[in-house]
Amino acid sequence: MARPSSRHPTELELEILKVLWRDGPVAVRHVRDSLSGFRDLAYTSVTTIMNIMVKKGYLKRKKQGGRYIYSARVMERSIRRRMLKDLVERVFHGSPVAAMVNLLDAGEVDESELKELREMINRRMREEGSQ
Repeated sequence: MARPSSRHPTELELEILKVLWRDGPVAVRHVRDSLSGFRDLAYTSVTTIMNIMVKKGYLKRKKQGGRYIYSARVMERSIRRRMLKDLVERVFHGSPVAAMVNLLDAGEVDESELKELREMINRRMREEGSQ
């Protein structure tokens, strides 16, 4: 029985998207070479995955010369938000505060990052207060 399709990119699909978001439209060989530092994949395997991603709507491809050039059809920010929202819903019962508290408890947050968080919270409070 086939595994049901995910609402989000798989781990490998996300790595491919990251290459495309970073480098823009590229050929399969560029993606394969970019992944080779941590994934040993055959050229044909990367081609297959990228063609599946075209069918899923994550990528688009255009024939250029004798090869296809692939580009992302989905925005990084959009994917990030969808995946984070799903995680917050499933793991933290929909509570962004619980997720943030756990992130702060679990990770190393330096002084500059804390300052940035404070500024974001203050800005959000001002925006909410002015409405």
